[in-house]
Amino acid sequence: MNSFFGLNVGVKSLFASQAALNTINHNISNADTVGYSRQVVSQKASRALSTSNGSGMVGTGVNIESIVQIRNVFLDQRYWQENTQYGEYSVKSASLSELESLLSGASDDGLDDALNSFTSAMEDLANDPSDDSARSALAAEGSALCEYLNNMYGTLEDLLAENNSAVKAKVDEINSLAKQIGVLNQQIYKSESTGDTASDLRDQRTVLINQLSGIADVEVKEVSFGTLANGKKDLRFSVKINGVSLVNHFSVNELECSENSDGTYGVQWAETHNKVSFSGGEIKGYLDMCQGDGSDGEFKGIPYYMNQLNRFARSLAKAYNEGVYADGESHSSGHAGGVGLDESTGVRFFSYEEKSTAELMNSGTDMDGIYANITAGNLSLSSDVLNDTDKIAASSTAGEAENSDNLTELIEMFDDSEVFDNGTPEDYVNGLYATIGIETALASRLANIHENVVGLIDSHKTSISGVSLDEETSNLIKYQLAYSAAAKVISVMDEILDVTINSLGAG
Repeated sequence: MNSFFGLNVGVKSLFASQAALNTINHNISNADTVGYSRQVVSQKASRALSTSNGSGMVGTGVNIESIVQIRNVFLDQRYWQENTQYGEYSVKSASLSELESLLSGASDDGLDDALNSFTSAMEDLANDPSDDSARSALAAEGSALCEYLNNMYGTLEDLLAENNSAVKAKVDEINSLAKQIGVLNQQIYKSESTGDTASDLRDQRTVLINQLSGIADVEVKEVSFGTLANGKKDLRFSVKINGVSLVNHFSVNELECSENSDGTYGVQWAETHNKVSFSGGEIKGYLDMCQGDGSDGEFKGIPYYMNQLNRFARSLAKAYNEGVYADGESHSSGHAGGVGLDESTGVRFFSYEEKSTAELMNSGTDMDGIYANITAGNLSLSSDVLNDTDKIAASSTAGEAENSDNLTELIEMFDDSEVFDNGTPEDYVNGLYATIGIETALASRLANIHENVVGLIDSHKTSISGVSLDEETSNLIKYQLAYSAAAKVISVMDEILDVTINSLGAG
């Protein structure tokens, strides 16, 4: 044991305290940095030496083993899982809320109000079938009903296009995040292969994974592939979607959009063109909104409600024109069986794209084929009625201008529970409102639940990994005192050596 032994012990203590102070300074500086995890200096007593007479062991001071990042991997995994679910239902909640506001009949200009105005105009004409102004009013209200459905359908098409564009944007975002993670993997691997711990780079990668988990369901793993030359584990980091690697250590497998027959996007792997299925995340929310038609118990997205509006328009037109209801049976003579003021008959009141009765009836080989051409987006009055309101068939018998029996029968149709499978036209509309209301409430409730769980997990993570300024200030004082004490030890040992070498040596 040489004369400078005590001085070396003091220097090691000084360096350890200085490293701790630098780490505390780093923590305080990053207290508000998103995703930053608190770091601490891991210290260990260095190997003690035996005394010369074998009476015991003499401590040799302290060694700095590493600077450790404080974080809980299990909480990270739980956060990513819940964030995926929150991402999906937050998108669905927002999109369904917007959809509900478009379909809602609570306002004065809702679909049910358009129906009521139309039936009121029919009743006014029934009171005076030969009144030209009443006929014009009925044609105007019929056109208003068609226009309301046209506008509603067009708005849903716009909403569908917005959600479809969001799918493409999310695919681009996934690819961008994957590339950034791949770059960080290289930097982390290079840094840690020399024996360092790339804590700050790991924090940056975790922030990217947090963002990615909100967009898509990801499986994150860091696996050891043996041992490096320096004795450290050879760690490889991967991110998978549905079992396929998005990021495999340094390499990135990109996604791309493919266009379906209906114009909506699907997602596939760019290299293999295999379809990608998502079980959560914002991208699943957008895909379900764009493709969910409600069939076989699947999610009811925008296509479902567009189909419901189409069904309403077709069924209403067929029942009004032909007297054929949802069961396929004829329940009345319909508008086509009535007689107009000009003695015309066989005229259809509703059509599509303002086509005439002849054009409508020639558009298919049977009744179903004919009315399949009608959608909520193209429903209109026939050109026959638009050009001449005398063709509105109020009468049931030729030559009776004041006869309104046929129109009365058409009015009664709106109170007939057999027009649609689920009741009257008003019942159908109310059922549509009820469905979107239930689906919106469910999505909103699930979004709130997952948001709260994400918040709880994040709070727990922060309590473990976050920087507490009070705690860091306390540690700052502790290590400052330790540094001062180490410096004092060195000063004392210096005096001892000075006396030993200079004073005693001089005697």
